Amino acid sequence: MSSFETILVERPEPAITRIVMNRPDARNAQNLQMTYDLNAAFDAAVLDDAVKVIILAGNGPHFSSGHDLRPGAKNAAGVDFPPIGNWGGFAEPNAHGRFAREQEIYLQITRRWRNLAKPTIAEVHGKCIAGGLMLAWACDLIIASDDAQFCDPVVTMGVCGVEWFVHPWELGPRKAKEFLFTADSWSAQEAHQLGMVNRVVPRAELSSSVMELARRIAAKPSFALKLTKEAVNRSIDVMGQPAAIDQAFALHQLCHAHNLQEFGMIVDPSGLHPSVRKPPAAAE
Repeated sequence: MSSFETILVERPEPAITRIVMNRPDARNAQNLQMTYDLNAAFDAAVLDDAVKVIILAGNGPHFSSGHDLRPGAKNAAGVDFPPIGNWGGFAEPNAHGRFAREQEIYLQITRRWRNLAKPTIAEVHGKCIAGGLMLAWACDLIIASDDAQFCDPVVTMGVCGVEWFVHPWELGPRKAKEFLFTADSWSAQEAHQLGMVNRVVPRAELSSSVMELARRIAAKPSFALKLTKEAVNRSIDVMGQPAAIDQAFALHQLCHAHNLQEFGMIVDPSGLHPSVRKPPAAAE
């Protein structure tokens, strides 16, 4: 079993792989290392014919606080890690390089995870914020503890929601607008009522409930599971989801370009957490 810097890979049963985000001090914020660690672990699980179900969980008090916006030692997409996409242009200046980076590490890699051949279950507890939503939404099923909270506060930062823009598909159009316009945190119970979450269980029973569901799924034939997932995903694709996500991603980049002109940085600094907010001089 491979070892990773930011995640743990467990094999609780031969047919089930459990991938655990393991940056509890950062509330499992997703830095570039975690992005590619997750990708490698997902690939390994898909290529292991004995594995039928993949669980994604988080260590510590929260599932994920989103994308880690702090500078890191390995933060150059296409340089510090081999790219998985075919866009290129990571070293290009201005909007070209920014578009290339976000295309690689946010849009295409999330799409790749959404299309993994095997059933995936997000085991969500505590807070699931912004980029954390992208991780959960990429999974086929979401099981949440009764203390889970969901939020996309990116409009507060002057951007039209996270890069994997499936809000209207997950929540319906009117609730998606409310979710984005207000940046409110919604409970697991409300998310369940809207159909975004499959089940809500007590926090103490979360992992055991997810394992029980994974066992039930793993009892089915592998090929049938793969083709059933393919059938549902293709149905959503025919409805236009990929094109809708791509056009929203373009608008996301337009928001970045506007903020760069307005504030000297790609987000509105007033919406940033103080831990990542640059002083005005540094933003120019």
